[in-house]
Amino acid sequence: MKLDFEGQTALVTGASRGIGHQIACDLAACGATLIVTSTSKADAARLVEAFGPSTQHFAVDFTDAARSNEFISFLAELDELQVCVNNAGTTRHGPLEAASPSDWDATHNVDLKAPFFVSQAAAEVMKRGGYGRIVNIASIWAHQTMVERALYTAAKFGLRGMTMSFAVELARHDILVNAVAPGFTLTDMVKANYSDEQIAGLESRIPLGRLGKVEEVSRAVLFLASELNSYITGQSLVVDGGYTIA
Repeated sequence: MKLDFEGQTALVTGASRGIGHQIACDLAACGATLIVTSTSKADAARLVEAFGPSTQHFAVDFTDAARSNEFISFLAELDELQVCVNNAGTTRHGPLEAASPSDWDATHNVDLKAPFFVSQAAAEVMKRGGYGRIVNIASIWAHQTMVERALYTAAKFGLRGMTMSFAVELARHDILVNAVAPGFTLTDMVKANYSDEQIAGLESRIPLGRLGKVEEVSRAVLFLASELNSYITGQSLVVDGGYTIA
């Protein structure tokens, strides 16, 4: 058995760095033709070089309604799409009393509204082909929460619920819809925002004794997005080294 995406077109949102970049790299390595998004046009040349010359890049800031709608209209006109990975995300941490309507909108527009309508458009294309795999990148905060995570937790729980709802409606079209919920993962963003001491503290709370690697999250995504997955739908696969059960 092997992961094979030859002849398939795959969409990965938020592919410029971190987990999304690794997912796109791995899909390309397994033969997929990619459509990717990032927030900047300046990323185009770098991402095409990384993922292959057939890659299509779109600069989409999902807080921008007009640009989001343009991209969703583009998706609706595709001839084929077999894989959709909703990875683009944002977070705003802070105490509950400090959360503003603009914070709510910024978080939910990217983390919940965009995946909903991107998946809606992708599913219509997949229906025409009688096959599809949608994978939403959720979070451990779709399964539990902690202080100063109210906005992000609300969005990610919503994404998990959306995953279940889409799975039920799309199953008859052989479109499987799942989520992957990463725990603390060693991305450039984490390295920039956490001190070595803070990372060590996190690692002490993880049964496997370390933060996850982007490759480990990507492998889970690729399995769920592949033809090897033929009977799993509506699930949220936690990839966290045991953090949520400790």
